[in-house]
Amino acid sequence: MRSASLPVTPTLSPPSTGTAVRLEQVSKSYPDGPNTVVALDAVSLSIEAGSFTAVMGPSGSGKSTFLNTASGLDLPSSGRVVVGGVDLTGMTADALTRFRREHVGFVFQGYNLISHLTVGENIRLPLTLAGIRPDAEKTRALLASVGLTGLEDRLPGELSGGQAQRVAIARALVASPDVVFADEPTGALDAVTADEILRLFRSAVQALGQTLVIVTHDPRAAAFADRVLFLADGRFRGELRSPSVDEIAARIVELGR
Repeated sequence: MRSASLPVTPTLSPPSTGTAVRLEQVSKSYPDGPNTVVALDAVSLSIEAGSFTAVMGPSGSGKSTFLNTASGLDLPSSGRVVVGGVDLTGMTADALTRFRREHVGFVFQGYNLISHLTVGENIRLPLTLAGIRPDAEKTRALLASVGLTGLEDRLPGELSGGQAQRVAIARALVASPDVVFADEPTGALDAVTADEILRLFRSAVQALGQTLVIVTHDPRAAAFADRVLFLADGRFRGELRSPSVDEIAARIVELGR
């Protein structure tokens, strides 16, 4: 099995410092017939640059709303969201799209690869959309880092699930974003491949100084993180630092009561 570690190389981005994501009294509400659903309720949170954070909680706790709001996919009803030192509050839809393209990476459970583009073209897509000419040496180093050397010309339909997720990770990293958000990134993978992908995430944080935030329901996935945040009823209900799988599972059970 190919190693999922990332080598330290001068062609990749150096570690960053400071705060990558900051939420200040962020609330998000949605209309539900005559009622209003409060998905996030006055959430304040800072995520350190170069850290690996997992967000967990019961179904309906607000995890997806948190991811969408913190990443700039959606704007809060109130409060401030700051990513990479840029306040997203009040940005137009076009400005948010440009900002996400240049400063935020995304990895999803369903990979979201473009079927008619090759592996290389999928990885370079954020740069292509931003009008940035890819650095050939950096692209080669990135392909090697995620174990995709020799697969650049394949189409997504010719890849295994683990390979497709590696392409999605490389695509998220190629523009050296301020932060990468991952939504259930291992949910569609078998346990062995999932662990390999999570080790790859861990290496991206350690070797590249990448900031990573994952939303997951899986205690095994969350245990790879430096910090696990627990969300329930739209509010954060505590955190664990470098916890074990058993510690995470026990906290989830408590939240569900």
